[in-house]
Amino acid sequence: MSKEERENKLKELKAELLKLRASFALGAIPENPYRMKILRRSIARILTVNREEELKKAKEGGKR
Repeated sequence: MSKEERENKLKELKAELLKLRASFALGAIPENPYRMKILRRSIARILTVNREEELKKAKEGGKR
């Protein structure tokens, strides 16, 4: 997955999580409460991959 694809997916996941949190705060019972946990984990995975790439680039830049 390219960086642009990850960024787009990250925006989609954050928007969906925001909707779920808002509906939960208003007292609505979500169809799948476990979905919030899945979304948070997916967001964390994407952020982790982004960070790993940043560190890899920084390490490569420092060696030269």
